[in-house]
Amino acid sequence: MNKPITYFSKEEFESRQNQVRKGLAERNLDGLLVFKIEDMYWLSGFDSDGFCIFHNMFIGVNGEMTHLSRPADIGNVNHSSICQDIRISTDKQGEKRSDHIKDMLAAHGMQGKRIGIQVDTMGLTPKLFLEIQETLEGWCELVITDGFIRINRLIKSSQELEYIRKAGQILDIAASKAVDAVRPGVMDGEVYAAFYDTLFKMDADLPAHIPPMGSGDSAMNIRYTTGRTLIKENDQMTLELGLGYRHYHAASMCVALTGPEIDPMHLKMHEACVVAIDEVQKILRSGTSLNEVYETYRRVAADFGIEHTVLTACGYTMGATWPPTWMEQPMIYPGNETVLEQNMTFFTHMILNDHETGLLMAVGEQAIVTEGAPEIVSHISREPIIVEG
Repeated sequence: MNKPITYFSKEEFESRQNQVRKGLAERNLDGLLVFKIEDMYWLSGFDSDGFCIFHNMFIGVNGEMTHLSRPADIGNVNHSSICQDIRISTDKQGEKRSDHIKDMLAAHGMQGKRIGIQVDTMGLTPKLFLEIQETLEGWCELVITDGFIRINRLIKSSQELEYIRKAGQILDIAASKAVDAVRPGVMDGEVYAAFYDTLFKMDADLPAHIPPMGSGDSAMNIRYTTGRTLIKENDQMTLELGLGYRHYHAASMCVALTGPEIDPMHLKMHEACVVAIDEVQKILRSGTSLNEVYETYRRVAADFGIEHTVLTACGYTMGATWPPTWMEQPMIYPGNETVLEQNMTFFTHMILNDHETGLLMAVGEQAIVTEGAPEIVSHISREPIIVEG
């Protein structure tokens, strides 16, 4: 395959770039400094994790598009990006990235122009932002932009949806291997090993954050923590699993219980999770607000008399994501009036976390929004997952 190696057509990239240029014109901006790697990938195919050190893309309203890259990332740029204008930001004591950005803007005739800048991203540190502000002050007008590219990315193309479906297919297999590895007397590292071994063999991408899996005292943690634990009898193991395919992510979530004794409250919580996700999926369609989705989750827990176990969010959209998180905005939480549209995709997790009893239960699946019933792309058993040695 000739370079660059991309996973979308030239026409799709051009359509995306035109959407962004339209957004710039509507905001009376002459260009945008892009620091969000997901947006760079969406616009050009650029594929790297070097953004966490430094990488900047400029897109102009009149057709300009430039990578400003450290030398270490030139290989990735040439390998993956359709953008042909590449400028170098060297690593050298006494030189400032902001000066390199100014030089790039000057080459595009941007002095005195209105330039947008993305700030809601891990790719721009507060230190660099302040440096850019200082360097460009009085030279051009620097404007903090809203997340309009993120909004454009919410509705997925047919090719993006195919990658999400593929991620879901691989995830179902890898999750099954992970659950099969859960049993008393085994270190939870073996569960991780079964999951990662499967996803690598099936051409999936590493998940954008480390899947939280824990038993015993760490089962209540829905974020990854260091230190492997021994799975015991009468235990619970949380498995929040996800992976990417061409960076497009799917996730699922469940809790495996080890016998021989099963707490009746665990079974009640599981039943509530199943009812909640089934009720959520009934309304997960075009025209529903995210507030309505959240209220369904909360209401079901209240009906079961365990509202105190709900979280303040029950899901979020997913697409092409990079470390440190696979979570994207918008999230499903109280009062969020974002309305679902066809070809959006959401991971909905019905998590019930009782810190008083130390019990956790969850059922989570990913779905593509349609005009009718959602298309479920990751699947969790509606029966309790009970494992014995």
